[in-house]
Amino acid sequence: MAVLEACGLLSYAEEVVVTVTDVWWHRPWVRMTESILGHVAALIVGFVMMVVGLALGVTIVLLPVGIVIGFLGVAIFIGGLFARINQKA
Repeated sequence: MAVLEACGLLSYAEEVVVTVTDVWWHRPWVRMTESILGHVAALIVGFVMMVVGLALGVTIVLLPVGIVIGFLGVAIFIGGLFARINQKA
């Protein structure tokens, strides 16, 4: 860094690095893919939690834990279906 600063190229190097790293996030397909993968992950996690909650609810001892995990799974699953996550929020 000291060599770039001494040559007066530090600001140019910073601009190049910022430009190179920011290029991919201006592409609409990257943002769309990221959004879709987030929703799919929420759907899978919510479904697995619902199944685990149902399995725990079968045993009377773990019924309270199963209810909580099942309802959290339902909330995550519905959030994965309908939630809209914006970066500008």
